Amino acid sequence: MADYSLPLRRYYAYYTVGFFLFILVLGVLERHGMPPRWIGYSFLFLTIFLYATIGVLARTASVSEYYVAGRRVPAVFNGMATGADWMSSASFMGLAGTLYLTGYQGLAYVMGWTGGYVLVALLLAPYLRRFGQYTIPDFLAARYGGNLARLVGVFATVLASFVYVVAQIYGVGLITSRFVGLQFEIGVFVGLAGILVCSFLGGMRAVTWTQVAQYAILIVAYLVPVTILSFEVTGIPVPQLTYGQVLQKVQVLEERIFDDPAEVDARRLFRERADGYYTRILTLPDSLEEERRSLSTQINELKSSNAQMREVVALERLRRELPKTGEAARAYWDQLMREAGQRGALPDHHLTPYPGAAEGVNNTARLNFLTLVFCLMVGTAALPHVLMRYYTTTSVRDARRSVFWSLFFILALYLTAPAYAAFAKYEIYSSLVGSSITQLPIWVTSWGKIGLVSIEDINGDGILQLAELSLNPDVVLLATPEIAGLPYVISGLVAAGALAAALSTADGLLLTIASALSHDVYYKVLRPTATTQWRLVVSKSLLLVVAVLAASVASQKPATILFMVAWAFSLAGAALFPALILGVFWKRATPTGAVSGMVVGLLMTIYYMIRVHFDAIPWLGIHGIGMEPWLGIQSTSAGVWGVAIGFFTIIIVSLFGEPPSEETQDFVESVRYPEMERW
Repeated sequence: MADYSLPLRRYYAYYTVGFFLFILVLGVLERHGMPPRWIGYSFLFLTIFLYATIGVLARTASVSEYYVAGRRVPAVFNGMATGADWMSSASFMGLAGTLYLTGYQGLAYVMGWTGGYVLVALLLAPYLRRFGQYTIPDFLAARYGGNLARLVGVFATVLASFVYVVAQIYGVGLITSRFVGLQFEIGVFVGLAGILVCSFLGGMRAVTWTQVAQYAILIVAYLVPVTILSFEVTGIPVPQLTYGQVLQKVQVLEERIFDDPAEVDARRLFRERADGYYTRILTLPDSLEEERRSLSTQINELKSSNAQMREVVALERLRRELPKTGEAARAYWDQLMREAGQRGALPDHHLTPYPGAAEGVNNTARLNFLTLVFCLMVGTAALPHVLMRYYTTTSVRDARRSVFWSLFFILALYLTAPAYAAFAKYEIYSSLVGSSITQLPIWVTSWGKIGLVSIEDINGDGILQLAELSLNPDVVLLATPEIAGLPYVISGLVAAGALAAALSTADGLLLTIASALSHDVYYKVLRPTATTQWRLVVSKSLLLVVAVLAASVASQKPATILFMVAWAFSLAGAALFPALILGVFWKRATPTGAVSGMVVGLLMTIYYMIRVHFDAIPWLGIHGIGMEPWLGIQSTSAGVWGVAIGFFTIIIVSLFGEPPSEETQDFVESVRYPEMERW
């Protein structure tokens, strides 16, 4: 293995040094007048070209190479590839933004995602590697017998992975639309091409070595901007150690900004707006007709007074966008009421744990924090695209070692995310809030064009108050270099890192979906006699179909990245975690119990997720489906109900059924106790 590892280390060292030189060259060219758009193009096309080259060089026609990279990936490189696979656009883009918006509460993501790898190392990775097949449904079929468990596992794998991959492609669309100037929907499909060239020809082999290259880019891109910020603000280029000083400055700014009279007035106006929407909802359908008549009257008055056409066009657009029915108006105004209410509420201090809990205002904050940590942990331990990576190692011992390296490489980013949030908040509070709206920096307009930043001078004083600024969490990290006034090459570098994070995870997810459908459905169920060539043709065809479908969904901007990712974790955890854990550690678990538990857990999670998050699904013509969360638990933690009922169902159904066969119990024994292998 040493002979195999050393050349790889040398190649990737050259690659990393070359990337640093490329950044320096672009920095010099920017100083000499290179346009920002060309910098964005350079980062986009060079990195995609690099990934495509690796994908082409790693092409293969071997089933073992295509599905599990030949089971000869060294632990360190598997850890890097897993780190890149794991560092989705949610971790890279969404985590810092969530910590910016929610402060202490956002640490649930850091604790849940890292804690999940402890579960992987202790409970699953070595046993799945000992099993030694290709997919998670493979294990479910072998442990629980027959194809029913396999097919339920395939459905859960595809559903969770599809929701997750939509979030990644959505992130690609954001990056390309901002830094290259493409329309969001076009950027989604351009990014899709980059995803496909990495995984289409070489499967897991190509994806693994591409992800190692992507990790090098994404970690450099993540650390460089915040390190520069740390040096500029504190004089010490170690943000992980210095952001505590910045948080103290943020606390001082919060005390001043939150109590400012203009800020208080702006929040009052937003609350009044929320009350107005509430009144309209109560008086439907009359209020809808009244709103339509009012807009028509204003339009006619403006036309008769020869007002500017811009004002007339704006009101006509508002009239066209009014809902057509009372149910649609209820959902539309309810959303606007919630948004206005949030902007009118007193902001939480960044360092306040469980905001409002001490005063009894929001006694569900602690519960939501803990349930989210739980769902992210079990979701991590059940995500098929992560667990598949441990099939690629050379041994059970290397599977354990690669989990260690995965955590090491992941922590390099996760220990930095809180610093990003602190520095971004300090820059916005000290430089942006309180400035003239007519002289806002260019980045506000640039990100506003794609709907991620909005400004509304609700009190008409011409000064930007904090309540009048709305930031989508997905924009915080991408915009931080511009917020801090750093050279544009740093912004391009961050975009390249975000692109690497999104592409690497999307590669792994698409390959997982295609493998589940081609290997577990086509080969294992429908056509067991299929040749190797046909299996690979089917896998690549399904990869293409799923990728295009995911891009089509992502182009509709269904939700924020972090919401979609949290849903994927809940779905994976509820459907797969109980069956996997009990399959390894409880010989009494039966096929009927496992299938029942997976189905019931998944259905419960989907039901709760939809009813709590969505009041209506307009494109399906569904309205009025919302419900109050049980115990105040939000939809991002829906898996807590699914996991609980999944475990309960498997145990109860198994105890009332016939015990598994002797052969199945011997299989469990062989998975848990490897013969003559040093761990």
